Amino acid sequence: MQRINTALRRLPTGVIYLLGLVPLGWLVLRGVLGDLGVDPVRTVEHDLGLRALQWIVLGLAISPLRWLTGINLVRFRRGIGLVAFFYAALHLTAWLLLDVQLNWPQIWDDILRRPYITAGMGALILMLPLALTSNNRSIRWLGRRWQKLHRLVYVAAVAGALHFLLVGKVWVGEALIYLSLVAILLALRVTHHRLQWP
Repeated sequence: MQRINTALRRLPTGVIYLLGLVPLGWLVLRGVLGDLGVDPVRTVEHDLGLRALQWIVLGLAISPLRWLTGINLVRFRRGIGLVAFFYAALHLTAWLLLDVQLNWPQIWDDILRRPYITAGMGALILMLPLALTSNNRSIRWLGRRWQKLHRLVYVAAVAGALHFLLVGKVWVGEALIYLSLVAILLALRVTHHRLQWP
């Protein structure tokens, strides 16, 4: 593990942002090649939303991975969180522009009446202050409050996983896997704080 951590320390944190752009580049390439299926809008929305959820789960896994294996990815957590927010914002943008086409009465109606959209919007709203304060200046300014604020990611992760499950346009098994991963990672955090693993 020491060799792995030494190698990881040599990597610039900016590599996370480059890796984060790979799925987006692949999605754009698929669009150029006309490989988005019979419903391109749905494909784009699904892909962007799924990427956001995957990066959220990855961010949640950093601390448990360190506790259980000794692999330390903490220095990449900020980048991972920002990439997750980036994809969540793109997911929202795709829905607003491509799906409902900025039909604001329909948008507000969907947010209030459709539970999966309510959950998704809730997740994004919770992630917004986290993204805005993911910088050294905010950490210094907020002090101990910064860590408390960033615990909102746990609620955002649950809301995002529920959004994916309730959307009803994906295989339920896949959605349950992500919801289970979020539940397991949060349970590991509770266990850690109770047992105080090293």
